[in-house]
Amino acid sequence: MKISVIGSGNVATHFARAMYQRGHSIDQVWSRSLAHAQLLADKVEAEPINDFSQLRLQSAVFIMAISDDALHEVAPILHLGDALVLHTSGATSIEVLHSTSSRYGVLWSPQTFIRDVALNYSELPFCIEGNTLQTENDIEELIGGVSDHIYHTNQEQRRYLHLTAVMVNNFTNCLYGMAQQLCDEHGVPFEILYPIITTTAQKVQLGDVRYQMTGPAIRKDEKTLDAHRALLADDPQLLKLYNELTHLIQNRMEVK
Repeated sequence: MKISVIGSGNVATHFARAMYQRGHSIDQVWSRSLAHAQLLADKVEAEPINDFSQLRLQSAVFIMAISDDALHEVAPILHLGDALVLHTSGATSIEVLHSTSSRYGVLWSPQTFIRDVALNYSELPFCIEGNTLQTENDIEELIGGVSDHIYHTNQEQRRYLHLTAVMVNNFTNCLYGMAQQLCDEHGVPFEILYPIITTTAQKVQLGDVRYQMTGPAIRKDEKTLDAHRALLADDPQLLKLYNELTHLIQNRMEVK
């Protein structure tokens, strides 16, 4: 199947590679920067373009892997007939594409994409939505060659998935960053924490995470909690966060 990709960033790069690896032909890659379009086009044997007037309408699928702001700007000015047009946003309504094509939908994966970090696409979950049942079936057929982990989700479900993806990824990364800074400041190798980070991530697949909490907060070990607070006395912002998370653990988690 012939596919064109609008965008050249992290998501566009991985989606283009995934489709290319499954034998699809990538026709064109559009980016505002021709140099950026060229970088991705070279990886998938496509033509790089930076002007929508150069966009050929012969592709069966157009994947719009651009920012939400750019999506709202670009979608209304493209008219792609009966081609299957997909955006890759978890937070944007399917209806942003209603004037772009008669067949439109969403192909979104709740994953953190970094351009040069390889992923096993067959393990990725993909959330799909189509403007009609037939369109949704077409999207499933398209991505079915890439991954078996396909979920039919509506806009409301996708919004909550996007929120929770931010929580489990960005929020935890922020905590990792603050922990690493504390380790650096006190001459402790952060790598010592790698095993507990890995184990904690693996445990979420074993059952309800609300019953897997360990540590001083869930035990209500006030002596240890106070000792931790003393260590954070010179960082009011981090101390406040520590207290708020401790409160959440004690009031919303459960001891099994």
